[in-house]
Amino acid sequence: MNSDNFNLSEKIVSPSYIRQGSQARRGHEQLIRQLLEQGKCPEEGWSESTVELFLSELAVMDSNNFLGNCGVGEREGRVASSLVARRHYRLIHGIGRSGDIAAIQPKAAGSSLLNKLTNSVVLDVLKLAGVRSVASCFVVPMATGMSLTLCFLTLRHRRPKARYIIWPRIDQKSCFKSMITAGFEPVVVENVLEGDELRTDLEAVERKIEELGAENILCVHSTTSCFAPRVPDRLEELSSLCSKHDIPHIVNNAYGVQSSKCMHLIQQGARVGRIDAFVQSLDKNFMVPVGGAIIAGFDESFIQEISKMYPGRASASPSLDVLITLLTLGVCGYKKYLSERKMFTDFTMLLSLPAMSLDGLQANSDKAVTQLGSMLFTRQVSGARVIPLGKEQTVSGHTFRGFMSHSESYPCPYLNAASAVGITREDVTVCIKRLDKCLKTLKKEGSATDHTEQIINDVHQAQITHVSSKTNTHC
Repeated sequence: MNSDNFNLSEKIVSPSYIRQGSQARRGHEQLIRQLLEQGKCPEEGWSESTVELFLSELAVMDSNNFLGNCGVGEREGRVASSLVARRHYRLIHGIGRSGDIAAIQPKAAGSSLLNKLTNSVVLDVLKLAGVRSVASCFVVPMATGMSLTLCFLTLRHRRPKARYIIWPRIDQKSCFKSMITAGFEPVVVENVLEGDELRTDLEAVERKIEELGAENILCVHSTTSCFAPRVPDRLEELSSLCSKHDIPHIVNNAYGVQSSKCMHLIQQGARVGRIDAFVQSLDKNFMVPVGGAIIAGFDESFIQEISKMYPGRASASPSLDVLITLLTLGVCGYKKYLSERKMFTDFTMLLSLPAMSLDGLQANSDKAVTQLGSMLFTRQVSGARVIPLGKEQTVSGHTFRGFMSHSESYPCPYLNAASAVGITREDVTVCIKRLDKCLKTLKKEGSATDHTEQIINDVHQAQITHVSSKTNTHC
């Protein structure tokens, strides 16, 4: 209510009570005012009542919620189900206009404000997470693969003769298909084995640039976030190569926002060389439903160019989800999740890497290896990956040997799991216990060699380390 309505209320209810209610209302409004003034993620998270008040204020600014509105067009925010309307807080118009996903929608001042604020808050969080010099970003209602495709299609206008994208291999289908869908030919560069780790073959990348000709290459498509034993690409060196040869550089940072290492690599890559855009998933980094991503970069004009490539209006759901989440968590809440995620990396350090060798299972057959994966899944351990040797997979006409291991000839089968944001101590403890039982069952059935005893000992050691560790919960 405004001040006039509060004054009128004092004639109905005791003025002292009304003034108390008015002061409480001003507390909510003060938080909203700070958000509008600063465009940053609040230090402390908001209560649900503040978030809902804010969203309600935005919704009444959209034409479909005007009292007495007469909509005679084909797109007037009509919704048949009241349940659907409530699910979206009556913010029905979406974001953007036909020519630009970032444009203001005249019928929807509230939804447009939501979109602008979300992009501003997310930009602030990317800086807090480690990429301090990022200049611009926007939330796009597509997952990471299609968002990468949008980046490649935008580069097509800048480099119309280019046919190829140089891609250090990572065995994940959507990032490979993103290049095919955009109409380009991926040039797969195999990784090199250094100890147990798979790393970027920089010499092979440079040879491909010289062989194909820089003018025929759309970009280098690198990766930060990945599963061991593949480690993040050598972003600083790749960025320097791209700068040297004047080739764009797009980074797949799918679940890298939660990793200080990945964000540091992006910051350093932009400092010493060239990174045109980096793309990250909303669900993996911010614990919201699947369906959105953030496209960010260091040149505001190029990021705006990408946003203008998106055809038509877009769903506001991903923007709404991530804004609600970040306002609820605040900087302190999100940092706490990041700190807890970092603490749980002891789970992924069962051996010397965040992956566990399965050499102790039957060396002459993949049966025990694949059986372990099935046993974990049926015991409701989701997300763990069991990688056998020599698996082949054809993706969009290209055959990958040793698929899922990021290498044609990785020396051993292995199991890995991610310490992802939102993982809990209970998740880790239960997973280790169930893995222990599965390995003991395989050994009892004779499906594993005596070397399995070492694997079991490693699991027990990880359990001991995990139980003795402590979490810092301070902001």
